[in-house]
Amino acid sequence: MATQPISQLPDPAFVYGQGADLQSLNVLAAEIASTDIPVLLVGESGTGKDVYARLIHRLSGAAEDSFIRVHCGALDAGRMLNEVRQAFSSEGEPLDSSPKTVFLDGVHEMDAACQRVLLSVLPDGERKGAARSLPRIISSTSCNFEKEIEAGRFRLELYFRINGVILRLPALRERKEDIPDLLECFVLKHANELGKRAPDISREDRKLLFSYDWPGNIRELENVARKIVAVGNASLALGDLKATRMTIVHADEARTDEHDHSDAESVSSLKVAARAASRKTERELILKALEQTHWNRKRAARNLQISYKSLLYKIKQIGAQAPAGREEEKA
Repeated sequence: MATQPISQLPDPAFVYGQGADLQSLNVLAAEIASTDIPVLLVGESGTGKDVYARLIHRLSGAAEDSFIRVHCGALDAGRMLNEVRQAFSSEGEPLDSSPKTVFLDGVHEMDAACQRVLLSVLPDGERKGAARSLPRIISSTSCNFEKEIEAGRFRLELYFRINGVILRLPALRERKEDIPDLLECFVLKHANELGKRAPDISREDRKLLFSYDWPGNIRELENVARKIVAVGNASLALGDLKATRMTIVHADEARTDEHDHSDAESVSSLKVAARAASRKTERELILKALEQTHWNRKRAARNLQISYKSLLYKIKQIGAQAPAGREEEKA
């Protein structure tokens, strides 16, 4: 079944943006949608992880098939087993022939028992296209997995099986150029739903929306848009936001410029360091596995307990190349 470009889907403003980072994210989402490679969506709360999971499902050509959302934080091992049985076969039972997408929402919230259940049913390598049709796995997290693994709260082998491709969703404060389009989209959406006229938003109110940091990200922006429509007056609806903004401004003014600069620099440095450490660790593990197998990628994928396709994507992402003279695919 042919897939649809993102730009031709309804309500593209939910995932479309002007920034290069979001454009690259959309290109990658469209590229991997037609494969069965597992996807890990990483981003703060409210950045649209659920939207991207459903987008990938729709772009895969399986939009008419099941999309099963599993709320990982609300499950114990018994309920987790019942949830996965809806998508995976238990021993001796055939799978439904229709492809499915299983969305593991908040996968980092699973306890050790649930992780064991999931690990027991997830494929550990290349899928063999026989009569069994395994579901597509998409997972989401808002945490730093490296810290969770280091602390022993998340199993490394499970992490490798769910992160065939990692899509990192930017926070709204990192893509403020998209606020006007997103705001217009949400205002029109809720005006239609509530049967009300979309109120005008003044230049001053738009400046306020642009200067705000949006800790709740796109979800918070939509809630504000809904409130603007419900109240019927943007300035009145934004009263709480103005009060929050003034509190932040006064708090900032109470600090010295030197301390404020140092604090902001520290937060930025920690984020950059965490991302760099994550990519460095993954790159080192992949290169080590390739070196140990003399660049036999199929054996390296088995050793890493990920699919062959996942490894090929990751090798491409890190820009690794086999040393001259080495054969890559000997049995």
